[in-house]
Amino acid sequence: MISRYTLPEMASVWSENNKFQKWLDIETLAVEARVERGEVPAEALQEIKAKATFDAGRIREIEDRVHHDVIAFLTNVAENVGESSRFIHYGMTSSDILDTGLALQMREAMDLIITEARALCQTLKERALQFRDLAMVGRTHGVHAEPIVFGQKLALWTFEMLRNLIRLRRAREVINYGKISGAVGTYAHLDPAVESYVCRKLGLNPAEVSTQILQRDRHAEYLTAIAVAGSSLDKFALEIRSLQRTEVLEVEEPFARGQKGSSAMPHKRNPIICERICGLARILRANAIAAMENVPLWHERDISHSSVERVIIPDSTTLLHYM
Repeated sequence: MISRYTLPEMASVWSENNKFQKWLDIETLAVEARVERGEVPAEALQEIKAKATFDAGRIREIEDRVHHDVIAFLTNVAENVGESSRFIHYGMTSSDILDTGLALQMREAMDLIITEARALCQTLKERALQFRDLAMVGRTHGVHAEPIVFGQKLALWTFEMLRNLIRLRRAREVINYGKISGAVGTYAHLDPAVESYVCRKLGLNPAEVSTQILQRDRHAEYLTAIAVAGSSLDKFALEIRSLQRTEVLEVEEPFARGQKGSSAMPHKRNPIICERICGLARILRANAIAAMENVPLWHERDISHSSVERVIIPDSTTLLHYM
């Protein structure tokens, strides 16, 4: 996502360093689990923990040659670890760290979104009570109907956001899964106990069953919850825009001291914040459709979902957090 719509906390979640650190944590925990099972010498784990580091620039350099991001990452880590690196990634497939690491990032991103959603619910509740006696005209079909109070409109939004909060929390639960089951998900070279150990340490649930990847209905549900929440914000913003029209002017978004509305018409006080929200919500809905297109994949997996997710998941979480 472009920096214009990215807040620092969310930028940190989707940074390369955070992604690679997640991968390294997963790989290290898998070795740790195998040490406990007597499959790897404890000294090797100590060496890995002491020496395992990565350099994002070096990883990109290697990837330019091998055209595989996980191999590039593992190669760079091995350069730093040395002999004991032979125990890293044993029995695992790329998607073990890709999908499990992505789940961790998506959980972090949703935690930030949920914090903001809770704050909005509280603000809307306070404003609904503040304006519970402020009369205004109600409208149906855009035409004057019966009197209402502005607090009723805000109360409606409060309860809608509370429903969104429930959906967002559910999305966090649905995505909070990992898998360390190897190629095509058969545990051919790793005991399921390794997966259980890694997931427990990371606060994830092990997938009940997987192919080579976690199933993408989880990601589709997550991005749909984001799209629905964004659509609610779109609804609120659209209402404010309508009520801010010159011939109505019952509600107005903030207009800061020194702010300018137009390069040609200095009298203008345009609802640019609400218009921005309405525009960004369209991206969230489009991305949710792309996530649903990712659910059907060939056999035990293909990677047609991968390129899509590199765009839509960081972008959707970043945009909703910003909105």
